[in-house]
Amino acid sequence: MILAGDVGGTKTSLALYRREARGLLRNRMATYGSREHAGLDPILRDFLGGGGSVERACIGVAGPVEDGRCRLTNLGWEVDEASLRRTLGVREAYLVNDLQATASSLPFLQESDRAVLKKGEAEPRGNMAVLSAGTGLGEGFLIVPGSGSGFIPLASEGGHVDFAPRDEREIRLHAFLGAKYGHVSVERVLSGPGLHDIYRFLREKEGVAEESGILAEVAGGEPHRAIVRHGIAGGPGACAETVRIFCSIYGAEAGNLTLQYLATGGVYLGGGIAPAILPALRRGEFLSAFLDKGRMRGLLSRVPVVVILDPAAPLLGAAAYAAEGGFLPRPPGSRS
Repeated sequence: MILAGDVGGTKTSLALYRREARGLLRNRMATYGSREHAGLDPILRDFLGGGGSVERACIGVAGPVEDGRCRLTNLGWEVDEASLRRTLGVREAYLVNDLQATASSLPFLQESDRAVLKKGEAEPRGNMAVLSAGTGLGEGFLIVPGSGSGFIPLASEGGHVDFAPRDEREIRLHAFLGAKYGHVSVERVLSGPGLHDIYRFLREKEGVAEESGILAEVAGGEPHRAIVRHGIAGGPGACAETVRIFCSIYGAEAGNLTLQYLATGGVYLGGGIAPAILPALRRGEFLSAFLDKGRMRGLLSRVPVVVILDPAAPLLGAAAYAAEGGFLPRPPGSRS
């Protein structure tokens, strides 16, 4: 039995997987509000109190993992492998970046777990990249070793690289965010809080209009959800323009990631925002920005772009990582 975890700034999900001949089968799963608990250990104890003897574990965490230890970027918890082993009573416990876990799921996703934005022509031995916008922005990738016999998932803190404006309005957006945060990372734009900040920029600095009823909703407790709900319908208001800008910047960053990692095997959008704005991602802004890389347009035109629909994909990836010790074999029937 394998314990898999996905620990983020908003929620923590845990699941038990059993390794069988036909693959990893999920036995039980539960989700907890991260900020409702003082740390990961009490959540683990509560979850395992429901039964299940664990033999190995892998926990994906939203932050950089150094020497088996992580202080989560948007939460403040500290998690380490030694504590995991003590709490779980196991000898093998892996602590990995959450996007390393998500990337580990890519070879094992089913067709029903994916929504294709651009079909492309995946290279059988090409690297794959994943970027996930949610509470923050995570980036990771799978590389294919020379043998081509499997994949190695690697971590990244690419969400914290500089946001690079591409036109006059994005330069003004950068200045607006710089006045608020100082350093403007791409995560400051491509995240739930980033959606709200783009909206505030349009309303406060660009004078984009909005209906009074929508203004009241955005002023409520979950502004990014209100922005998405009204923005995916399109139209002239600030919500719709926010989603258009978000999709364009998301596409540009996906193109950057593809070139940085030479992800000719495909680029995947994870996290909670991409499935929520899928109708908007299918419109022109995302793919136009994705392809707008000058002389590299031809290369990018061949790269598949996929949205991960399964919210439990990071758990599947964590379980696969634990089962294989970090080297992921190619699933049966895959191309080599």
